[in-house]
Amino acid sequence: MTRPLTAPPVFRFAPSPNGYLHLGHALSALDGYEKAKQASGRFHLRIEDIDTARSREVYIAAIFEDLAWLGLTWEVPVLQQSQHFPRYLAMADKLTALGVLYPCFATRSEIAAAAAANPTALDPDGAPLYPGLHKHLSLEDIALRRARGEQAALRVDVEKAIALAGRKLDGQPLTFTEIDSAGLQHTLNATPQIWGDAVIVRKETPASYHLAVVADDAFQGVTHVTRGRDLFAATGLHRLLQVLLDLPEPLYSHHRLLLGPDGRKLAKSAGDTSLRDLRNSGARLSDIRRIVQLENAPNETP
Repeated sequence: MTRPLTAPPVFRFAPSPNGYLHLGHALSALDGYEKAKQASGRFHLRIEDIDTARSREVYIAAIFEDLAWLGLTWEVPVLQQSQHFPRYLAMADKLTALGVLYPCFATRSEIAAAAAANPTALDPDGAPLYPGLHKHLSLEDIALRRARGEQAALRVDVEKAIALAGRKLDGQPLTFTEIDSAGLQHTLNATPQIWGDAVIVRKETPASYHLAVVADDAFQGVTHVTRGRDLFAATGLHRLLQVLLDLPEPLYSHHRLLLGPDGRKLAKSAGDTSLRDLRNSGARLSDIRRIVQLENAPNETP
């Protein structure tokens, strides 16, 4: 489904509250916010806290503080994913009804052991592709495992899903539209198969990142998805889910990544310097803009 050309366009920034924001987040937030302003569009802040075990209220509060310090404003109320689990379950139920999801009871250690036979089969994040351990369980076996209290993730049968998407698209290829740094649009082929049978609903929560982000972008009417280059490969899987769920297609823009001295991207898990620490050490917005290589820093008071 294509989204009608309506004004204004809608952008968003969607951090996870499992740590303090760093310079990479500043680049992403400022990139989306300024594109929204240039397009006379709307801007949403979304808190992606489906991982309730790692999310913390202190990090949510810090997100608001850091973004306000960067000069951003956003529409309210702010969507928190942990408050919208029923919507994700409804979409998962639709995918199940379409016959493209199946339960997987395998543990991480079982998957790792089975995947060791083909160590070069990796997804774009470098994780082993799912080796299909529970792809063909009988209904009786599924019922027995559930009766024993075993938890199952729901995985997408990617080959079946791609075939169904092809029929829904009347044989046209699965594509997405990428806007480059010069503002030019390019139609690119989507390749969800590179993820294998990805998890769509996790064992511990009623969604995965992939399902929740697709659901929320549609729910909030997001027309322009701006995010880091590290999520470029996920776009193919997201487009597959959008087609299967009859959701509108946004435009995509994946900006450059900020790298540390060792060449890896900045990450909360690696303890990279937070915006909070930079602010407390006396940094100003103009300093942040210079570091992340954004031009035209606005005037600010000392």
